[in-house]
Amino acid sequence: MTFPASGRLLVKLNRPAGAQTIDTNGHAMKIDNVTTTPFDGQRPGTSGLRKKVSVFRQPHYLENFIQSIFPVLEDREGATLILGGDGRYHNADAIQVILRMAAANGIARVLVGRGGILSTPAASCVIRKHRAAGGIILSASHNPGGPQGDFGVKFNIANGGPAPESVTEAIYRNTREIREYRIAVHPPVPLERPGTHALGTMTVEVIDPVADYAELMERLFDFDAIHALFNSGAFRMRFDALHAVTGPYAHAILEQRLGAPPGTVVHGTPLEDFGGGHPDPNLVYARELVDALFRADAPDFGAASDGDGDRNMILGRRCFVTPSDSLAVLAANAHLIPGYRLGLRGVARSMPTSRAVDRVAAAHGIDCYETPTGWKFFGNLLDAGRVTLCGEESFGTGSDHVREKDGLWAVLFWLNLLAVKREPVNKLLRNHWRTFGRDYYTRHDYEALAPEPAHAMLEELHKRLGTLTGRRYGERTVSFADDFAYTDPVDGSVSTGQGIRIRFDDDARIVFRLSGTGTEGATLRVYLERFEPDPAHHGQDPQRVLAGLIAAAGEIAQIQAHTGRTAPTVIT
Repeated sequence: MTFPASGRLLVKLNRPAGAQTIDTNGHAMKIDNVTTTPFDGQRPGTSGLRKKVSVFRQPHYLENFIQSIFPVLEDREGATLILGGDGRYHNADAIQVILRMAAANGIARVLVGRGGILSTPAASCVIRKHRAAGGIILSASHNPGGPQGDFGVKFNIANGGPAPESVTEAIYRNTREIREYRIAVHPPVPLERPGTHALGTMTVEVIDPVADYAELMERLFDFDAIHALFNSGAFRMRFDALHAVTGPYAHAILEQRLGAPPGTVVHGTPLEDFGGGHPDPNLVYARELVDALFRADAPDFGAASDGDGDRNMILGRRCFVTPSDSLAVLAANAHLIPGYRLGLRGVARSMPTSRAVDRVAAAHGIDCYETPTGWKFFGNLLDAGRVTLCGEESFGTGSDHVREKDGLWAVLFWLNLLAVKREPVNKLLRNHWRTFGRDYYTRHDYEALAPEPAHAMLEELHKRLGTLTGRRYGERTVSFADDFAYTDPVDGSVSTGQGIRIRFDDDARIVFRLSGTGTEGATLRVYLERFEPDPAHHGQDPQRVLAGLIAAAGEIAQIQAHTGRTAPTVIT
């Protein structure tokens, strides 16, 4: 493999360690071939490689992982790569390293967001629009930032979506075998304003991070109707960007294009440490927004997004919409939205997500797929045209417009729906339940557990699965218990060990799984669900309705005995 040149071979990529200089048409660039050794633990998870900043700042650590990505790129010579991140601590330094490594590895062109900023859904949009070979996204999503916080690197493939397991495993194998990485010697590329720069033979284009994404949103949603809603004088909104990446997007789209009053977007400046907060849009970490929506003078609509912009939380006045209900409401009303008026081909949800959207799909006569947790599992279904909308209970919702979950897209979908319906969020939700029934649902997170007892707990439970059927817990009897396995209907690939499911004789269920998105300890997630068809019983507190299931979950998994915890860290 060679660098592209005008009629002459200048440098081969499989040279011994040392330094060489390439000079193509006057573009001089010194290349260092740096000897290195593998690091343990560089297997990408559901959303890439996530570790503490201190781990990524070890000499060669970032470089080893980035070098291991390049061999999986198809048609690397002449390829375009997309690069950006959520603005967290270490992003700026990492971007300069990646640019120099891309140039040294034969990439022809890199599009990078101004200031290094590019939300995860916007990155997917840009990859698809510019037909790039892939993209590198620097983020640890909803995890804390700052020098003592978390950092992450994720590779997205040419369809704009997260790399599938076959690709992430190839990257991991490369990290185990690496002995050398390649990096150009070059001063930092200025990223403060849009423009084009040369880095040796590679072109670096600094782009407006919002432009392509905003253009796509305007094609999907009725911006005129939303603008009229904001200017009606009868609607107020609060969007909390949590000092994360969606701030610039929300300012540009909500306030500047759609006419929301200045101040609608709060905490809209991305900060390296997210202002000391936790950029996770849930009832605990977005407490300021929650409190604002439950005050007497609350706005009509509230929303938040996370560190890299792919998650969302939806609130009405004194009303929280679970992500599972949000997906179901959007599916039931998609025909009212311009980009989805032709109907939905199908829907998909992650296995732990409530079955509310299944009921919508059944009523509308469309397919509903149940996948493991992780957005990459939706990719084949979307590419094959089998589904239009998909979602996870972990505050992620999306559609076939990109190949990532998309926080601001979900907010705009809700705004468009409210502009058409002209009724408050809580009424819209109650009407939905009246039609389809209510799935009472909650998730209990036990964060930062010691990994060994957490894994031991699930291993022990797994061994007992065959003995649970027929056992009684409170008023319920176990009718079914397994460890979820998924066969992809498009390519036939099989994923096992995706979460323990316990179902009862009244069709209520409990799901146990360990999350792969944290960087410290283990997080046990316990999901609890019970269907209620009678509208007379739809207004109750989910924690009270699910109290029996909560007690059963603790008894079945022996959570306190294994972890020492008497209560979850976060309840949503």
